[in-house]
Amino acid sequence: MTEIRIEGSEQSFTCAPSDSLLAGGLRAGLGMPYECTAGACGTCKFELLEGDVEVLWDDAPGLSARDRAKNRKLACQCRPLTDCRIKIRFDEACMPQVNPLKQTATLIATNEITHDIREFRFATDTAATFRPGQFATLQLPGVRGTRAYSMSNLPNGKGEWHFQVRRVKGGNASNTLFDQLHVGDQITLDGPFGMAFLREDSARDVVCIAGGSGLAPMVSIARAMASTGQLASRRLHFFYGARTQRDVCGEALLESLPGFGERIRFYPSVSSTQEQDAPRWSGRVGFIHEYVEEIMGADLHGHDYYMAGPPPMIQAVLDTLQTRHMVDKSQIYFDRFF
Repeated sequence: MTEIRIEGSEQSFTCAPSDSLLAGGLRAGLGMPYECTAGACGTCKFELLEGDVEVLWDDAPGLSARDRAKNRKLACQCRPLTDCRIKIRFDEACMPQVNPLKQTATLIATNEITHDIREFRFATDTAATFRPGQFATLQLPGVRGTRAYSMSNLPNGKGEWHFQVRRVKGGNASNTLFDQLHVGDQITLDGPFGMAFLREDSARDVVCIAGGSGLAPMVSIARAMASTGQLASRRLHFFYGARTQRDVCGEALLESLPGFGERIRFYPSVSSTQEQDAPRWSGRVGFIHEYVEEIMGADLHGHDYYMAGPPPMIQAVLDTLQTRHMVDKSQIYFDRFF
């Protein structure tokens, strides 16, 4: 174990040999800022003042040339080799709701969602403790580093963790899951992580916006609202953006929930209708951020927004909500899938 001391503070924490600085800080219950845990967003930057670290990804895009010149590093991509002294900005909002736990998980079942999204169900020996909307990182056999995937189910005492994963062309991790992992195989699961979890203390109606495998955390939020009785006083508007009609999914997962069609509304949109040999798409064509603006109209300010999906989709929604309509950032929660 190494000791990590925080510059300008009396706070410190210990870090296990296999943990990144970020994971060690979160396990200690500290509010270390982060978003993707994958080296892409740059939210977890820090300055190394003393000590040595192993950099897991030298070319991580979360650091600019200026960051590197100033000796800034990413907490999610640094594993301490010695005791360290670091300078980092803490954020009380990032204090973990549940301290992440690294454990072994066994694949117990799979389920096809679309032609390229499959649900993988894992079981652990301990309860699956997380907040709806959060994610975990998976260490897969033969894959360098970890990958972040959101849970689609609810917290449970059975220790079941359900992930909806999209196959990525040339993607080492997704192809390992789809082609090489079989029921009974084991992986390492670490979590939960993420700040886009359902705020149950809000009275505002909810808008969920998903794209691709960003469906999973939004389904978890919808299931939580249905299971806790929140739909008695709140409505849920669920938007799903897909490239083509065969990529559209989510409705089958929502229609079994109480209140579907009344308290829960589903709004799919495709950005392209150029599908060979496919039935004609009769739904909306266009980008999902435009659909949100069209449906919510003058009432955009009266909702809480949760979203998960590709960074361009997230940015387009943020531009619509914050730049065009001045929706307060305290009403917007998201995870980017890099």
